[in-house]
Amino acid sequence: MSAITSTTILRSVLFPCLALLLLAGCATTPRGLPPIDTVDQLDVDRFQGQWYVIANIPYFAERGNVASRVIYRERSDGRMDDLYYYRKAFDEEEKSMEGLAWIPDPARPGELKTRFFWPFTFDYLVIKLDPDYRYLAVAHPSRRYAWIMAREPEIPDEVFQDYLAAFSQQGYDASRILKVPQKPDQLGQPGFQG
Repeated sequence: MSAITSTTILRSVLFPCLALLLLAGCATTPRGLPPIDTVDQLDVDRFQGQWYVIANIPYFAERGNVASRVIYRERSDGRMDDLYYYRKAFDEEEKSMEGLAWIPDPARPGELKTRFFWPFTFDYLVIKLDPDYRYLAVAHPSRRYAWIMAREPEIPDEVFQDYLAAFSQQGYDASRILKVPQKPDQLGQPGFQG
């Protein structure tokens, strides 16, 4: 078998299969922990719009990003565009990633799915939502991913602590959730990703 053929097979068959196995392992609830509880109500019209990423558990796709934000926008097919904007440094150009978000079961509106790379989908579980849709906490069944988002680039500390507590109540180690710098003077500050 030639090197070109072996490489082609690795890229087209083996790597996607390995990625699927890894993602399947990430989607399960850890042993001994109950499933994540989600909000009972979610008004998609009010949910749409821009959210700043206030904090998350750093992971490969978002680690090191600053000034990150998400825009959810209605599509004609009933789903939403999931548009992620970020910078690698404050003096660098803004970059973006385009994905989809949707609610598979209207009876469980707090359980969304997202997809940035076909065919991979990701559970996106809304565990806390401010009645005025100002603040949002999103979890994942594996408890390896978490986001706190807000309509403004900063939130009061008491709100942040309240949203961290929501993760603790769901079996998370909330100390892993670190703030995302939204302004240059936040770089290197305690509690912020560095």
